[in-house]
Amino acid sequence: MNETGEEYREDYREARLSQQWWEKRQFTDCNFTEADLRGLRTRGCTFDGCDFTNVDLEGSRHDASAFRSCTFDRAILADSRWSSCSLLGSSFVDCRFTRIALTECDLSLASFARGRLRKLDLSKLRLREVNLTEADLTDSDLRGADLTGARLIGAKLPGADLRGTIIDANGLLQADLRGALVDIDLAAGFAAAHGLVVK
Repeated sequence: MNETGEEYREDYREARLSQQWWEKRQFTDCNFTEADLRGLRTRGCTFDGCDFTNVDLEGSRHDASAFRSCTFDRAILADSRWSSCSLLGSSFVDCRFTRIALTECDLSLASFARGRLRKLDLSKLRLREVNLTEADLTDSDLRGADLTGARLIGAKLPGADLRGTIIDANGLLQADLRGALVDIDLAAGFAAAHGLVVK
């Protein structure tokens, strides 16, 4: 293992790095395009401005790591686990999210535009100002999530559980909430956003 806290600025394109253990490493502007990172484990690592295009992160585990302003284009994230991680400002395009687990993570300012996020557990996540334009969130669990300032234009939420979710008026106007499960507070907010007067 390299020294704790060492910074990396290398090219990892097509690298074979599966099943490795990285702790407190710093990666800045690194290119991981088409790298094999299956089963990778990170703890306390930071990735700033890194490119994960076509990367395979299936079965990887990440604890208290930060992936800030990173690009995940057609990345495989199936069966990955993320705990207490920051994905601030990162972009996800055509990624595979099957059985991904996100616990106490901050996805503020991230982009999942047109993403297929069906049946995901996104409960209690920080999703402030996230871009979910035209995303498919069918049957997803968003209980207790913070979607303040989120872009929800054309977002589809049939069967999604929104109880305890924080969504501002703009979000309630933008999203397609038909078939979503909501609580009384959110229903009242939806009514008010649409100009209804509830007595």
